[in-house]
Amino acid sequence: MAMLDRGGNAFDAAVAAAFVLQVVEPHLNGPAGDASILAYAPATGTPKAICGQGPMPAGASLARFRELGLTQIPGSGLLPATVPGVFGSLMLLLAEFGTRSLADVLDAAIGYADKGFPLLPEVAEAISTLAPLFRTEWPGSGATYLCAGAAPAAGVRFRNPALARTFRRILAEAQAASTTREGQIEAAHKSFYEGFVAESVDAFVRRTEAIDATGRRHRGFLTGQDLATWRPQLDEALGCRYRSYDVFKPGPWSQGPVFLQQLALLEGFELADMGLDSAEYLHTLTECAKLAFADREAWYGDPDHYDVPMAALLSSQYTRARRELVRKDAAERLRPGQPDGRTPWMPSAEAHQPQPGADAWLTQLASGVPTIVQATAARGDTCCVTATDAAGNTVAIVPSGGWLKSSPAIAELGFGLGTRGQTMWLVEGHPNALAPGRRPRTTLSPTVVLRDGQACLAFGTPGGDRQDQWTLEFFLGVVEFGLDTQAATETLAFHCDAVPASFTPRESRPRGLTVERDCPIEAVEELRRRGHDLVLAPSLSLGRVCATGVSRDGFITAAASPRGRHAYAAIR
Repeated sequence: MAMLDRGGNAFDAAVAAAFVLQVVEPHLNGPAGDASILAYAPATGTPKAICGQGPMPAGASLARFRELGLTQIPGSGLLPATVPGVFGSLMLLLAEFGTRSLADVLDAAIGYADKGFPLLPEVAEAISTLAPLFRTEWPGSGATYLCAGAAPAAGVRFRNPALARTFRRILAEAQAASTTREGQIEAAHKSFYEGFVAESVDAFVRRTEAIDATGRRHRGFLTGQDLATWRPQLDEALGCRYRSYDVFKPGPWSQGPVFLQQLALLEGFELADMGLDSAEYLHTLTECAKLAFADREAWYGDPDHYDVPMAALLSSQYTRARRELVRKDAAERLRPGQPDGRTPWMPSAEAHQPQPGADAWLTQLASGVPTIVQATAARGDTCCVTATDAAGNTVAIVPSGGWLKSSPAIAELGFGLGTRGQTMWLVEGHPNALAPGRRPRTTLSPTVVLRDGQACLAFGTPGGDRQDQWTLEFFLGVVEFGLDTQAATETLAFHCDAVPASFTPRESRPRGLTVERDCPIEAVEELRRRGHDLVLAPSLSLGRVCATGVSRDGFITAAASPRGRHAYAAIR
């Protein structure tokens, strides 16, 4: 909001907020993580997608992993590290669409890193759980997150002076290199990817053997040259028509197109007649999700390395045939389709499991999700920022990766590397198979919606694989049931668990369906009768949708889910 008050636009505001999130939510994202961005400016006509998902290093190959005796890429440590993508993607967004200077958008993040902020309870819990690991195995993380060797308490003033110095040095080098806004942004990119940040990353990975989820110490493959040869991509967003709306998502390097595939399937059903939160409604959405996500597993990957049959997957003929697979009972298995007559393939791998009696931190590292895993707690991960301004500029950013649990922090930089490489398969021939320079398929999935050629909604949520189920439920609440955006964030949330998780250990339940316990009892009983393996989650525990947009009357709107007390909406 400060960016808007200073005359900036929605893109400036979103970039500034994204940098602040790297400081104040280090358990969910960091400067060496990833991002998926959708940006719409009225002058551009259609939304643009910025891919902030860095590729695997040039030295990462199937042969190298097989030499290590691994059948799956671990979800922690240095082996799954990709080229950091979020910094470059934010610089591209700022350069192409923003108006404010680099100093403006970094100001708040530097201030919080230097002067401190009240530590969130979730961050304090994560540091406390991992403190033995930080003291004994990941000393850079100890230097970054422990206070005199002890875990900080929730609510204390927490600082990350190393990160403040990193951002300040990037800014100083950029200002020394150029007097123009555009020149400084480009110089900042070079400082990160070709300058001192890349040099620190290169030296750290070369000299460090870090313990990971396998319980063994491994060196990583990432080098400074990998960073120097990467640039973020600006592409046309992938879109489809639903009712009177044009819906846009990132391409199949993300899971974003499953949102479009679900919409295409659901357009053949009278959802409004079923009733919101009815058993028929929940069942229909769940079964369509299974079909779309099965295609994700079989067909999505880096389109620069694999011919993803996206046009066929979204075609009306293919969708009609897939829609006929939706029955009254829960499907027992995932059923990917055969676009263009191709034969689908969904690989599987046995994840490494910690030995009985292993240290608690090793058990945590075995799970590739960022948050501390507890038996009874609903998982959450990732961040989301959306912004809309009076000119109609609209942006949605989903940043993630590089969280404090993922990889040992590089002490002089104040952050660790991302581990998105864990989502790839150690097999030959699959669209999401490991290969040097290939982007892992990411779960990060923002959405921008146009109505009558103008942006009306931008939204996203944390939640890994479940993002495109929870945000779909929000969108349908608005479009099919006429809810305002705030009410739509508060509707019943649910997700199917039949899809293998993108994160280690890739858990799934073939008929699994998780629903918040506010679900009507008659719907619960009917869903179980139909064969769904139903789990009731605590009330208001699934997802944290946030959204901005423009109403039909031209008012700026904002909405934030009450779940987790983490999402906030502000309008001026």
